[in-house]
Amino acid sequence: MGAEKLVFWFEELGKEHNDAVGKKCANLGEMTRMGLPVPPGFALSIGMYERFLRESAVDKKISSYVSGVGNLSGASITRFEEVSRHLRSMIEEATVPEDVEAEIVSHYEQLCDRLGALDVAVSVRSAGTASRPGMFETYLNVKGKGEVLRKVKKVWASAFTPRAIAFRANKGIAVDGDKLGVAVVKMVNARSAGIGFTADPVTGDASKVVIEANWGLGEGVVSGEESVDRFVVDKQSLEVLERAVGKKLKQVVNTEEGAEWRDMPPEMQSVPCLTDSEIKGVVELAKHLEEKLGQAQDMEWAIDPDFPDRQNVFLLQTRPEKIFAGKPESATDQLADKMVSGFRQIDLSEAKKKIKGIEFRF
Repeated sequence: MGAEKLVFWFEELGKEHNDAVGKKCANLGEMTRMGLPVPPGFALSIGMYERFLRESAVDKKISSYVSGVGNLSGASITRFEEVSRHLRSMIEEATVPEDVEAEIVSHYEQLCDRLGALDVAVSVRSAGTASRPGMFETYLNVKGKGEVLRKVKKVWASAFTPRAIAFRANKGIAVDGDKLGVAVVKMVNARSAGIGFTADPVTGDASKVVIEANWGLGEGVVSGEESVDRFVVDKQSLEVLERAVGKKLKQVVNTEEGAEWRDMPPEMQSVPCLTDSEIKGVVELAKHLEEKLGQAQDMEWAIDPDFPDRQNVFLLQTRPEKIFAGKPESATDQLADKMVSGFRQIDLSEAKKKIKGIEFRF
């Protein structure tokens, strides 16, 4: 990777580029290299974020402000929100340098050309060097050069969400300790979507794949707001061992302004959102991913009805799976979890009304 290169197509990236573009972008690149069904897109490097901060002089403003906030460990939610507002406004109100803007626009235009369409809908996703589920923001169904630029800046600003600041403060990490890459990914026309674990996340049973799914976009699952379908599948035989069909009252769908919660038609609420063939397709993809990456995975996927059966499952993200059984938390971990939990309760009440293009993953 050249020192001056700041934007990369996924096929140029692999897991060795984690520190340059962030974990999510590196994983998308690694999966693309492996020939897995990943939507096309490009990554804005952490170097581009740093260049934006430096050339707009926002880095000096942030440093000056952070030096005056003092020790935030154990601070109140109100205090974290106050600090967040100040820091995010510095980034969102700054002007993106012309050379940085031109490079982002050029790659978006090239993506549109590759797909043979104008103003291709994309998701604009945060990518830190360390996994921070639920800390930063993602924007969905973003169309047009101007909106892509605006959402990129908002993702950069989400390095300073109240949740992220609280987590860092209570882990002894500097307030400005997270630098973000950005993934710009073609949106999948998701009829159904969800998450998959290649080992039971509670028991650690590696002989099973656990799937949770809902109609519409995957944010209807990862937000934790709605009842979902849950399938436990034998990894070898692909037999569905457990099948729990939730009463799915709402789904997240694409809109002109991003993404939004919508009521499910009554006749669809108790219908499984995956066929048995699609369940097998998700499991086969999960197994392949685990084998290629060499460890249990926590993946996000979507079913695109525009493609034929068994070719319609797309990978949106993956990370090493955390097995929760028998893992005691330190006092610091417990405090950080409580802080994040406090923000979760606040955010979810608003998220249920309307997502406005923001992903909440907890």
